[in-house]
Amino acid sequence: MPPKVAVTLTTTKLRIATRNSPLALWQAEHVASLLRLVEPSLHVTMVSMETFGDRRLDLSIPELGGKGVFSKEVQQLVMAGEADLAVHSAKDLQAVTPEGLAIAAYPERGDPRDALIGCAMDDLGEGATVATGSNRRAALLLDRRPDLVLRPLRGNIGTRLAKMRDHDALVMAAAALDRLAVEPPIVDRLDPAGFVPQVGQGALAVEVRADDQAVHDLVAAIDHGPTALTVSAERAFLAELGGDCNLPAGAFAVLTGGSKPAGSGTTIEIRGVLASADGTGLQRAVETGPTSVDPGRLLARRLRKQLEAAESAAGD
Repeated sequence: MPPKVAVTLTTTKLRIATRNSPLALWQAEHVASLLRLVEPSLHVTMVSMETFGDRRLDLSIPELGGKGVFSKEVQQLVMAGEADLAVHSAKDLQAVTPEGLAIAAYPERGDPRDALIGCAMDDLGEGATVATGSNRRAALLLDRRPDLVLRPLRGNIGTRLAKMRDHDALVMAAAALDRLAVEPPIVDRLDPAGFVPQVGQGALAVEVRADDQAVHDLVAAIDHGPTALTVSAERAFLAELGGDCNLPAGAFAVLTGGSKPAGSGTTIEIRGVLASADGTGLQRAVETGPTSVDPGRLLARRLRKQLEAAESAAGD
C-alpha cells in the first residue's frame, strides 16, 4: 500500500487526463485507486479524449509522427488546466518531458514482455504471416525468422484481436492482456533478453504540472523506486538516440545486486537493440553500471556506433 503522506490540496477533487481507449481508462482508474489509498477523501474524475492517433488507424505510428502521437494531446489538457494530471503508457511518451510538465510517479511496472498471440514462436510455419504495428517488433521478428511475412496492425486491443483470423499470429504488449483480463487461446510471452521490449513497456507514467507542488507530492507517493530507476534508464537511452527516435529500437533495464534498496548508486543492467530504418542490420548490446554513469546513454552510443559500422561495411 502506498504510504500516507501529508499533502495540502486546495481541493479533494482531481481530474485525470487520459485517452478514452479501454486500456487507457483501465490505467487511469488504476492510478486513481492508488491515489485513493494515499488520500481516501479524493474524488477523481476522468477527462478522456480520442487522440489523432486513435482516429487515424490508416496510418502507421511513424507516419503519424512517432513518439508522442498518443500523449501530446493528453498532455495539453494538463498544461491548459483542464486536468490536474495525466496517465500514460510510459512506452508512448516522448523521451524529453515538455516544458511545464513533470513526471511525478512511475507506479510498479507490469509485465514488460511482448506476447505472440495465436501461435507460439517455435510453432510458426515457414512463411507464416505475423501482424504488428511496431518497427522494433518487425525488426526483431525478421532477425529471428527472415522467412516471416509481416502485416501492419493498428487499433485498440479488441480491434487487434479481431484481426487474428486474418493472420497466423500477431504481437502486442503482454501487460495489455493482463490489465484487460484478456486470455487468447495461445499466448507466447517472449523473453525480454532476446526479444527486447520497447522503452517503458509495461510501465505507467503520471505527469503533473511542474508548478503544482501539492498534486506532485500526492502523486509522488505512488512512485515505485525500482520502476522509476529502470524506466528512467531506458528513457535516457531513447533521449540519446534523439528523443522521438523512429528507428527500430528497444531497451530493457533491470536492477542488479539482489535485494539492496534502490538508490542513486544502484547498479543497472540495460540491454538494447537498434536497427536501420528499414529494419536491417539489427545490433544488440548490454551495459551494466551505476545510475551515476547513465548506462542508458552509454548503451545508445555503443549501439549507434555498431550500427554505423555495420552500415558502412554493407556499403563498401
